[in-house]
Amino acid sequence: MPEAYRNIIESRPVWATSVFALAVFGGALGGFLILLRKLVAIHLFIASLLGAIVTMVHFFGMTDFGPTEALIGSSMQLLVAVFLIWYAMLAKRKDWIGLEQ
Repeated sequence: MPEAYRNIIESRPVWATSVFALAVFGGALGGFLILLRKLVAIHLFIASLLGAIVTMVHFFGMTDFGPTEALIGSSMQLLVAVFLIWYAMLAKRKDWIGLEQ
């Protein structure tokens, strides 16, 4: 791992690690629950997006990277999170999820 990334991870405060965990596990659990057709997946995807945004704010404040490098590295994360929210909402509108089973 490059020195700059290692320094960021080692100096990360507890709250930043917590929201990073929220982003990762919220997205993973939301993906699993949407496969099970559970409506709560939407809320987990939204929590995951919020966690990703807070993580990015912390990342931008701690790094010496230029805006281009930081945006390229984190834009895909936000695009996937927004897509998952959109897809879960579409699934709700089409009654693919949220049905009593």
